[in-house]
Amino acid sequence: MIINELFYSLQGEGRLAGVPSVFVRLAGCPLRCCWCDTAYAWDPAAGREMSCKQILDAIGNYPTRYAVLTGGEPLAHEGVSELAAAIRSAGYHLTIETAGIYCIEGLQADLMSISPKLSNSDPQKNAEKHQVERLNVDTLRKLTAEFDYQLKFVADSPGDLDEIADVLDKLGEVDPYRVYLMPQATQPEEYLTKSRWLVEYCKQAGFSFSPRLHIMLWGSQRGK
Repeated sequence: MIINELFYSLQGEGRLAGVPSVFVRLAGCPLRCCWCDTAYAWDPAAGREMSCKQILDAIGNYPTRYAVLTGGEPLAHEGVSELAAAIRSAGYHLTIETAGIYCIEGLQADLMSISPKLSNSDPQKNAEKHQVERLNVDTLRKLTAEFDYQLKFVADSPGDLDEIADVLDKLGEVDPYRVYLMPQATQPEEYLTKSRWLVEYCKQAGFSFSPRLHIMLWGSQRGK
């Protein structure tokens, strides 16, 4: 399996924000969103081959029992089920961060962190293909039915809020306490500006506002 990077940091978003965690970033992503802050992981060959044992040995170097499989898009990779099972068997709490466009039978995870992509993610190139692939309601329903989950939406402008409501309406019976909204930003100043109007919407809708601690603390610095 090609690992783009493996690093130790704080979980920046969602339910476990602030928890020290080891991140295993798999290489490759079919979506390539325009505001993606990990574009360096798009290429499936952007990294180095590591076995499950090598990954577990590397994770074991850090003082935490929390591990995160991220990307790229981790569920696009052959072998991810075996890696997830090995990490959990070693006693780690495992979060898988995914766009929710794939579902793998028999996959294990303690928390499925799903970030459905809105139209604000459309790239300049291959926008039509992106529009078709970025949102799969049937797959989202399956993931939310089979796993302990959180739904994280990236809002770039107030115009995105109606689209978020539409996605949730299509999904049906989503626990509002598992819905997290967070501002699209790569720098602290932009993050704070967008947070102010997004917080007010979260208060009205009963959703959680998700911090993005890595943006607040380190901006777009890689490996944080």
